[in-house]
Amino acid sequence: MAKSGRHFLQIPGPTNVPDRVLRALSKPTIDHRGPEFATLAKEVLSGVKDVFRTSSPVIIYPGSGTGAWEASLVNTLSPGDKVLMFETGHFATLWKDVATKMGLQVDWVTSDWRRGADPAVVYAKLADDGQHAIKAVCVVHNETSTGVVSRIADIRRQIDAARHPALLLVDTISSLGSIEYRHEAWGVDVTVGCSQKGLMLPPGISFNAVSDKALAASKSAKLPRAYWDWEPMLRDNKAGFFPYTPSTNILFGLRESLLMIADEGLDNIVARHERFGRATRAASRAWGLDIVAVNPNEYSGVLTAVMMPEGRDADAFRQIVLERFDMSLGTGLGRLKGKVFRIGHLGDLNDLTLAGTLSGVEMGLKLADVPHKPGGVLVALDMLASESASAKATADKSLAPVS
Repeated sequence: MAKSGRHFLQIPGPTNVPDRVLRALSKPTIDHRGPEFATLAKEVLSGVKDVFRTSSPVIIYPGSGTGAWEASLVNTLSPGDKVLMFETGHFATLWKDVATKMGLQVDWVTSDWRRGADPAVVYAKLADDGQHAIKAVCVVHNETSTGVVSRIADIRRQIDAARHPALLLVDTISSLGSIEYRHEAWGVDVTVGCSQKGLMLPPGISFNAVSDKALAASKSAKLPRAYWDWEPMLRDNKAGFFPYTPSTNILFGLRESLLMIADEGLDNIVARHERFGRATRAASRAWGLDIVAVNPNEYSGVLTAVMMPEGRDADAFRQIVLERFDMSLGTGLGRLKGKVFRIGHLGDLNDLTLAGTLSGVEMGLKLADVPHKPGGVLVALDMLASESASAKATADKSLAPVS
């Protein structure tokens, strides 16, 4: 039976695609060797640097984030190289698997998935590596399976404190354009990203933002590379072209999403997501449900992974929410399968979208007979309203004439 109203896609990616981006995607496909495409490519290749907060090159691939993981490794490393990686969750584990398949030696720091990569461990590992066997430190910025953020700026400081030459590779797949991130200022060598999260696009393109140090490493890196090779990409990008067929129509959408990001302002977007994270965590606590992230300085603004009471199946709860309210919530992944559900508050949404999402969760908890306390939605609404009023008062004060 057909359902009325909109579907609430509240997973932490792919996210909702705004109408104006959908319209841009529907433009007629153009010749990717012609002058119109060159203009488009130069515009997006330049504009996307602002989202990464870098003046260095950003390479755009037709591919998923997994491909961008592989690209970050094969362009900078050689067979048998040692890399330091952290088990912060499901996606960090998958990146580790890619590194292992590439023939790299992984120093794997295990954890309980409730904390980010520990900067102190980074320092200890590198300070103990007098022979500089570790060639790269690989960290997931926002772990999409857990809602835990790793402190990249702190990790960079610890690498510098250890006086170690290791490259810093960072996955921003679910944080780019939504959580505070600075490729250049934080000294990141390769930043991995993709289209279907904060950039508000369908899946289909991914990114490597690269530093001068990473480009230098690519000259001597010996891992096999063809499709993911930076060199032909950078060569052809100078003229606005690609060495093979790009995702032409998604680049139309990217141009539009970059305009939307510029219109709202990246700092405002980050603040908006932080508000949504605070409100969602407040609702979860009011329901009496724990969240996966344990450290307040590692809470995510783009998703909240909520733990189910012992003996309750998170996927059965998600199915009820989908059937009754036409809302998709994120499933638990890996060791969290069936134990958590993930509320995505990422991308193109506002206060009312979040209010509807939290209402669907609270109604679903009741229908699924999940032990909880009612009233989480009201707590979140009060927080959203009070913070909106406070922000308006601050803006009005800043615009008041000086007497």
